[in-house]
Amino acid sequence: MRIAGIMEEDRLWKFGKPAWLNSAWARNAGVYSAGALFSLAFYVLIDAAVWSKSPLNSSDVHVTFIDWLPFIFSSLGMLIINSVEKARLSADSFSYSGSGVAWKARVVLFLGFAALAGGMAGGVVVFVLKFAVHQVAWPMMGMGVENIVANGLVGLSSVVLWVSQNMEDEYSYNLAL
Repeated sequence: MRIAGIMEEDRLWKFGKPAWLNSAWARNAGVYSAGALFSLAFYVLIDAAVWSKSPLNSSDVHVTFIDWLPFIFSSLGMLIINSVEKARLSADSFSYSGSGVAWKARVVLFLGFAALAGGMAGGVVVFVLKFAVHQVAWPMMGMGVENIVANGLVGLSSVVLWVSQNMEDEYSYNLAL
């Protein structure tokens, strides 16, 4: 059953996205919110590190470089993912003055997502091996939870930045020759 006028032949979804979503305002809001999410992730990890060395932490469990490695990999994955333009993923052999651009961009994007997922998985592994296996009490276990939350926020920030950077607004121009 097809309703005339609502669906076109070349569309995948029944309903299109709202027109205000393709504005410069929405793009800027997405970029700023991605920055806010990343800074919140960094703050959460700094909070865990500072609390780790405070006198309130009376345990032997502290934040070390091992706790920072998943965040570093997540941040590296975010940097790699957001370095790839969306147009490069579907480029054919005639665009961007060379052949094989699309598969190279896809490989780089895959490596970025692998680094992002590896950072998140590393945060979970550090939490399990350092906090859950040793049955650390709750105030100290908060450091491991903050590590997972920080890596999750970096992943969310990466998705928001990717979507907002690759929006097409009414002021964007294609200057390809």
